Amino acid sequence: MLQDALAGAGYPERVLVACSGGPDSMALAAVAAYFARRGHVDGRPVSVGAVVVDHQLQPGSAAVAARTAGALEDLGLSPVRIRTVDVAATGSGPEAAARDARHAALEAAADEADAAVILLGHTLDDQAEQVLLGLARGSGTRSLAGMRPSRGRFLRPFLGLRRADTLEICRVEDLDPWHDPSNTDPAFARSRTRVEVLPLLEEKLGPGVAESLARTAAILQLDADYLEDLASDAFDRLRERAGEGISLPEAALRDLAPALRFRVIAKAAAAVGGQQPSYQRLLAAEALLRREGSAGPVELPGAVSVYRLSLSQLTAEKPSAAGVPREAARCGKLVFRPQQPPRK
Repeated sequence: MLQDALAGAGYPERVLVACSGGPDSMALAAVAAYFARRGHVDGRPVSVGAVVVDHQLQPGSAAVAARTAGALEDLGLSPVRIRTVDVAATGSGPEAAARDARHAALEAAADEADAAVILLGHTLDDQAEQVLLGLARGSGTRSLAGMRPSRGRFLRPFLGLRRADTLEICRVEDLDPWHDPSNTDPAFARSRTRVEVLPLLEEKLGPGVAESLARTAAILQLDADYLEDLASDAFDRLRERAGEGISLPEAALRDLAPALRFRVIAKAAAAVGGQQPSYQRLLAAEALLRREGSAGPVELPGAVSVYRLSLSQLTAEKPSAAGVPREAARCGKLVFRPQQPPRK
């Protein structure tokens, strides 16, 4: 799996393994160390280092990081670095905040080591849990598509491997991985999914549920990519500058299939500094297309307002506060603007 992943990435010469000390990432480090000792993948030169991120979220985390770094050095990985991060509280929750801090630290470590690829130890079980959590939240295609085998520098070569397999690799390699107590803490939705929900589904529906969920993610990744490409093309074709904001002609927007229309609206919000809107907020913005006259604003996450300007307002003699050129108007528009001017 790792050999195929590195081949797909173009045989990078410098690779980093992101290792928490848990069974999944330690198993990945052990497999990567095999190629490091050989010095090549399919005859292409490779060297493998590692980075351990200490999130400082649990007592004794520094000791765990130091022990993990020592085990990685014993495997022959070099260099091995420890990155200590501060996890800032955000509205997206502790898991997302920790992930953001971790990814930033991994990117910085890769820059320092001149590594083209960072290996992550997520398994098929992690993918299945991700899909279940997306279903529970009522998420769309992009979320249900789960984690990508590759995204930017990050590779996940173990997405086809079960967690039990990584435990077996650790046993065979005589590794003593750290078992993060938060992975079984019922305070976290992912932990409840891992310990209670997925085993119950396997018990009641029969074996193979995790594999089916992971297969669903793989299928939806193809669908999500196709829809994303179509939405990007439509947005690029329809977008018009409107002062500080962006406008979309409502007639052309109405003509789009709903799956594309909602994505184009989300792209317009992001283009003026917004965040991904919830489905409810997208519905509220899309509903402006069915209003008479000027309407709105609808507030979207990230301090973005969207409102409808009618054809009569657009063709009025006086210039609009939104800065839309009246003489070019052929229909009403949805206008997306930041609620506050961007800082310079």
